[in-house]
Amino acid sequence: MATDAKPKFQNPDFRPIPQQPTDYGPLDLATTAATAAASSHDGLHFWQFMIAGSIAGMVEHMAMFPVDTVKTHMQALGSCPIKSVGIRQALGSIMKIEGPAGLYRGIGAMGLGAGPAHAVYFSVYEISKKYFSGGNPNNSAAHAVSGVFATVASDTVLTPMDMVKQRLQLGNSPYKGVWDCVKKVFREDGIRAFYASYRTTVFMNAPFTAVHFATYEAVKKGLMEISPEHADEERLIVHATAGAAAGGLASVVTTPLDVVKTQLQCQGICGCDRFKSGSIGDVVRTILRKDGYRGLVRGWAPRMLFHAPAAAICWSTYEASKTFFQELNGGSSNSGTVT
Repeated sequence: MATDAKPKFQNPDFRPIPQQPTDYGPLDLATTAATAAASSHDGLHFWQFMIAGSIAGMVEHMAMFPVDTVKTHMQALGSCPIKSVGIRQALGSIMKIEGPAGLYRGIGAMGLGAGPAHAVYFSVYEISKKYFSGGNPNNSAAHAVSGVFATVASDTVLTPMDMVKQRLQLGNSPYKGVWDCVKKVFREDGIRAFYASYRTTVFMNAPFTAVHFATYEAVKKGLMEISPEHADEERLIVHATAGAAAGGLASVVTTPLDVVKTQLQCQGICGCDRFKSGSIGDVVRTILRKDGYRGLVRGWAPRMLFHAPAAAICWSTYEASKTFFQELNGGSSNSGTVT
């Protein structure tokens, strides 16, 4: 197959350069090389990675939102009126006060944030993976580093809406909806309030993503090697299983920082503590003083129950979307259309 590919790409019929409009002027050689390199990665274009990631992120967060609401209650309500310490108690208090609708409070904010954030997340990951791997698809270090780059970029987009989402999730929340929360927070605390937990989020998500991507790629490789002859038929199962393993492991490891993040994002409402400095150390000391070391792992069970299936949903959706675009691009290439 490799020997057949070279003559095909040398065929002038496949070259779009002569068809370029003259209005664009001379085509820069470096731009041409970069475009060709980007197009050849997994057979997808940059915008297709963004769309695939956006779809995956929205499906993931919408499907698992009720579990995330329970986790937020468990982590934030240690100092709030409702003293929920377990999954059953947290779920019971939500259902008793607000009913099933309470499990979906704040889902609009997550819908607004998850799509753009995951578009950035997966596109940066794919570009970084290609750059750092050096052509080696089994380079775990490259996968981990690429994941860190991806999360730093995506957290810039997601953190403000994640803060709004968590404030709306709390019982007795003083906000009527997403826009009401945005206006009141901005009026009372300014733009800094939307990024109060950004540093903590990055510190949490950097190791989370490094563990997640390295585990995902390793498990996926191991599963594909078990039955390589059926790899194409079992592709969806492989991605879902690898994603679940990666999400579960990474979520447990980073739970203490997730507790700190929740406390920072929910400070000052529903009786939650307000922190003077907003530093990680200040929040950790407050949690240890009030609830001991168990306070740092509060919500680990629903967090794992969220991230394991969420990662399975996210990766399988993402890979399915990539497959769709690969087939679409293949059809376009066969018809002589250059994208």
